Amino acid sequence: MSATAKRKTSLTLDAALLDDARDLDLNVSAVADAALRQAVAEARHKRWLEENADAFAAQAEWHRTHGHPLADIMVGPGKATWSA
Repeated sequence: MSATAKRKTSLTLDAALLDDARDLDLNVSAVADAALRQAVAEARHKRWLEENADAFAAQAEWHRTHGHPLADIMVGPGKATWSA
């Protein structure tokens, strides 16, 4: 198993919150790492959606104009059922 490279940094946090975390034996570095990992993933996802918005709009317009290419085999509420 390979270790993830770590880098020391300095954070400014709410003092009372930090005291509570320490009283509860929380690993502040691990909590910060997990929160930052989640924030980065969400920001990347948001950026990807924004960068590809035109393609999504074009696809939606194509579906409105031509219908879904797999409509004949789609199943579910309001969808056609597959038949041979």
